[in-house]
Amino acid sequence: MPISSSTLPEPLDVIAVGAHPDDVEIAVGGTLAKLVHQGYRVGIVDLTDGEPTPNSPGPEHRLEEARKAAEILGVQVRQTLDLPNRKLFDTYEARVALAKVFRRYRPKIVLGIADKTPLASPDHWQAMQITDAAVFYSRLTKWDGEFEELPVHTIRQLLWYPLSFVGPPPADAAGTMVMDISGMLEIKMKAIRAYQTQFPPTKDRVFQLVESQARLLGLTAGFEAGELLIAPRPVVVTDLVQAFANPELPRTNLEGSTQATIN
Repeated sequence: MPISSSTLPEPLDVIAVGAHPDDVEIAVGGTLAKLVHQGYRVGIVDLTDGEPTPNSPGPEHRLEEARKAAEILGVQVRQTLDLPNRKLFDTYEARVALAKVFRRYRPKIVLGIADKTPLASPDHWQAMQITDAAVFYSRLTKWDGEFEELPVHTIRQLLWYPLSFVGPPPADAAGTMVMDISGMLEIKMKAIRAYQTQFPPTKDRVFQLVESQARLLGLTAGFEAGELLIAPRPVVVTDLVQAFANPELPRTNLEGSTQATIN
């Protein structure tokens, strides 16, 4: 018999999925912190524990770093799946494992990795495929036995986030948008710095890359800092005047920062 939704945990509004602890913080840490600040319930799912890595004493230490980073961002839930780091593949079992999390926490929106990350872990590309498939599996009917009788759940939107720092971030996809993370950049950077085993002083360049990219995305869009998100379809505007002539928004990309959002 299918499990009743009333017995499940309180739903999350957004779940961000990464291959390893620190993926989500690097790409969309500011977005998650802002969502929490706006009163939304947010979760993170790491498909693997990210271990082994050269400077970490072991999985327990890495998981503690992930816990601290989640606490800094303020997210309500963080879950690590028991999938293998360095050997992550888009398998049926991996898809089901993630889809069960989606069915349990019933998010409205899922954030996943956007593409390959050249010169970095191939796990990221596999994570994208697993996430896309799990979003689909979450809504399939007449298959509850594969998901421990968890009820069907339809995720309203899947958004992708770029993770690669090789070359400029992609900005030509149909549904590309910049999330205003003004006031959240310091929190994002602090969450990334929680991973001391991954980012020792010799890797300080990573922090420079992350911060400079966030500031570039923000300033070109007219505010302090931003993060890139990509929707599978073009973003729809229902009120052209409100979207592009709102007096609270900058008239050009060269004007001062703003905290306003487009409805």
